[in-house]
Amino acid sequence: MTSVDLSMNTRTAAARRTVLISGASIAGPALAYWLRRSGHTVTVVEKAGALRGGGYPIDIRGTATEVVRRMGIWPRLRDAHIDLRRFTFLDADGSTVASVDGRAAAGATAGAERQDLEVRRGDLAEVLHALVRDDVEFLFRDSIDTLDQSGHGVDVTFRSGRQRTFDLVVGADGMHSATRNSLFGPEERFHRHLGQCFAVFTMPNAFGLSRELMMWNTPGRAAALYATGGDELHAFLTFHRPRPPLAARRDPDAGRALVAAVFADAGWEVPAMVEALRGADDLFFDTAGQIRMPHWSSGRVVLVGDAAYAPSFLTGQGSSLALVGAYVLAHSLAAHRDPAAALTAYEHGVREFVTLNQALVGNGGATLFPTTAEALERRNTMLRGLDAMPSATARPAHSALTLPEFAPAP
Repeated sequence: MTSVDLSMNTRTAAARRTVLISGASIAGPALAYWLRRSGHTVTVVEKAGALRGGGYPIDIRGTATEVVRRMGIWPRLRDAHIDLRRFTFLDADGSTVASVDGRAAAGATAGAERQDLEVRRGDLAEVLHALVRDDVEFLFRDSIDTLDQSGHGVDVTFRSGRQRTFDLVVGADGMHSATRNSLFGPEERFHRHLGQCFAVFTMPNAFGLSRELMMWNTPGRAAALYATGGDELHAFLTFHRPRPPLAARRDPDAGRALVAAVFADAGWEVPAMVEALRGADDLFFDTAGQIRMPHWSSGRVVLVGDAAYAPSFLTGQGSSLALVGAYVLAHSLAAHRDPAAALTAYEHGVREFVTLNQALVGNGGATLFPTTAEALERRNTMLRGLDAMPSATARPAHSALTLPEFAPAP
């Protein structure tokens, strides 16, 4: 674990600002919470019609656990934690390669307090929203159309036609950020494709699975069923592609067709998964990639979370980086009256932490998704010799950041 020290006290010299945040998933509401603590007036705009519930499991790890403790939501997230009892790895014909105890895989010991959490993405979003909904203005079914920084603030025109001016605008609108696209240019300038495509959806639990993960692999392809409890399974279909299939990412029907074609001859329960994918109304298809940018702000517009530095799901650090980045950005804004100085402090404060965590990508990808027969056999040989799976097999190690103390402005 590598540590980056930011242990300075917050200076409460910042002027009260009006801030618009685009995106109501993880980074946006987390940032809204800390901005409200320092007295700023916050509006969150979200193109979806409502908060997105449910969703696939995500990790809250390392420094991010300290952030949620400081927010007072650790107990609620601990109650929502998904405790997997078993990880089972399967061969091409569906036979078991290795089956590992879930608590041993997570590095847990009897009686020890849990250090990291795994919760459904929607559960985290709902907890964050509940924390700020009474103090923050939410504009659902709307989005930013244009930004104009020619005046003393940022003049914003929304898709709905409404017009408002803010002191600061924050893009927390995900890896395919429209805010980033409008301010910095096309995503292709900053996107680093990591060679994997994936489809995520839910399907009925017709297999009798309970609090366990089953993963099937052949070279360059993987299928997983993730049972968190209840009548639904989270299904994952992942495959190797040297170049990103952009048409499939932009068109849901094309994405379904591509995944079905890639897994047409697959064994185990994959045919049932492909059939479920065809009718899934919550399908999410994308490529595994990272966003790497030389700067995260321009004038009075700044990016946070996946919009600025998506690390990819292969690191297990996306939501954690969003939580930490939101904290450091809010701290910098509270500590500096000059917006330019605040945004410089934000980049300085979190850049090394982001770089270290993005560098973890090789650990997760190589273990979970071998692309050659030789690499798959090496992984399976390693798994067969284990009684307990090392944490890096399930989740790569993470880097740490010493958080500055946060105090509200007077």
